[in-house]
Amino acid sequence: MQKTLTPAARRALAEAEARREHYRQQEAAMPREIGGRGGKEPGRYGDWEVKGLTSDF
Repeated sequence: MQKTLTPAARRALAEAEARREHYRQQEAAMPREIGGRGGKEPGRYGDWEVKGLTSDF
């Protein structure tokens, strides 16, 4: 049985989905890196990994 969502909860979910779609479009518009490591930008998560060694900054 699923709970009934309040109007405020529905609005919050709709806003979150709109925000996610906005970021997906921004990410798709960025140029692709040639010869990069692949995946998400590691600096975004506060650490960097090269050849199995991780360093925080």
